[in-house]
Parts: sequence; C-alpha cells; structure tokens
Amino acid sequence: MDLVKDLWGFMRVRKKFWLLPVIITLLFLGLIIVLSGGSAIAPFIYALF
Repeated sequence: MDLVKDLWGFMRVRKKFWLLPVIITLLFLGLIIVLSGGSAIAPFIYALF
C-alpha cells in the first residue's frame, strides 16, 4: 500500500493525473495475462502481444 500512496502523492503534487489511465490499463492487461495463463484462450491472448 505504500507504493500506491507514494504514487498517488507523486501524481497529486506534480499534477500528473494523465498517468492514472496508463497505470490502470497496464494493470488490466497484466491481470488478463495472469488469469488467462492456464486457460484455453491463452494462445489467443499471447498472439496479441
């Protein structure tokens, strides 16, 4: 949680709120890759990257 607090503090102080959608998108893509790693759709997900 300290990392999240530090990141939010950085974005708030430096007015870098445009980073928030980038971080959310990267987390979402990472979650998709992790969750689909053992499923039948894994070859299709990895073909995107």
